[in-house]
Amino acid sequence: MTFLMILALLGCQFVMVANSDRTEALNIMDSVPVIDGHNDLPWQLLSKFNNQLSKADLNSLNDTHTNIPKLREGRVGGQFWAAFVPCDTQGKDAVKRTLEQIDVIHQMCVKYPETFMCVTSTAGIEEAFKAKKVASLIGVEGGHSIDSSFGVLRTFHNLGVRYMTVTHSCNTPWVDNWLVDTGSDPATSNGLTAFGKNVILEMNRLGMIVDLAHVSVKTMRDTLEVSQAPVIFSHSSAFELCKHARNVPDDVLITVKEKKGLMMINFFNDYVTCNQKANLSDVANHFDYIKRIAGYESVGFGGDYDGVPRVPEGLEDVSKYPDLVAELLRRGWTKVELEAALANNLLRVFKEVEQTSIRMNSVSPKDEPIAYKEIESDCHTSYGYDIQKDTADRQLLGQGLFLLCLLYSLFV
Repeated sequence: MTFLMILALLGCQFVMVANSDRTEALNIMDSVPVIDGHNDLPWQLLSKFNNQLSKADLNSLNDTHTNIPKLREGRVGGQFWAAFVPCDTQGKDAVKRTLEQIDVIHQMCVKYPETFMCVTSTAGIEEAFKAKKVASLIGVEGGHSIDSSFGVLRTFHNLGVRYMTVTHSCNTPWVDNWLVDTGSDPATSNGLTAFGKNVILEMNRLGMIVDLAHVSVKTMRDTLEVSQAPVIFSHSSAFELCKHARNVPDDVLITVKEKKGLMMINFFNDYVTCNQKANLSDVANHFDYIKRIAGYESVGFGGDYDGVPRVPEGLEDVSKYPDLVAELLRRGWTKVELEAALANNLLRVFKEVEQTSIRMNSVSPKDEPIAYKEIESDCHTSYGYDIQKDTADRQLLGQGLFLLCLLYSLFV
């Protein structure tokens, strides 16, 4: 037998093994489909169609990472759709814009009832699984969307929002974002303020999952200490493999494990390899690493499709999830471990969030508003605030500081 023939035979065997792994991956995912933590298709609907679904066909849309045929091929059984609006809406029309993104997600379920089922609970996810539909959940991406208001937070929950990413790429008056760790933003809150901690507790009371993607490391630690329920990172990766401030350091991963939370791994090249280029194997490295540090019970999928400009070779769109599962099979992941990462870990966390809400049923809603000075602007009225008293207090403080300075100048 010639050397070339040996190579050919080895190549055939490799293809057969690869095909076998993919077949097994599809079999696993036919019974336990993937629940992905973050997809920005609603932002694409705003950008391309100004949310006019009458002008969009999700069956044939081909210039996005996501459409209905790709979701089917990728065995996507559950998706947190991001109700995202950029940080430049903060203090302006963030609430209105977020409501519009929540609405377009609901409209997806109305227009395509054979594909999408809007759900708000673990029971709803399981019902969608049985119906072979995509369980469609809503995540608000960025605390700026609530405009520092408990009333807005509760209203979002009433509209079906089941997680909120505590920040996006900007500080709010009550929490620091990831850019603080790069030096690009000042640490205005040193993690969470007292108001910010109450936001976390109110989310716990409501049964809304706390999402720590996009936050500073201090905010991660503060939230993990304060939250009464497990938290998630809906679309982040391992800092040790790619030292980007959007990723999660080992000590936080260990705390996530202790608190029974979830790391849903991001596919954006820049967070996978800290480079513009990445491939499927690089993403699998993050799965292996987080499994090693925090256990397979802490691993999930958080592709960030349609929210990033670059995705890895081999993971070009949402149809490619089975290829990643096949790669994990080749690396020795068991069926139990894969079913956990695909859906069961998220279901466990969500169920605990629901149980925490039930346990907190007797706790009164948070209703102390944020201090007006924290939100004061031309875009915010002061109804309900005692502005005269606040102004008088500030005048007294100013006078006191003036007297101190005067005394200092006389005796120095």
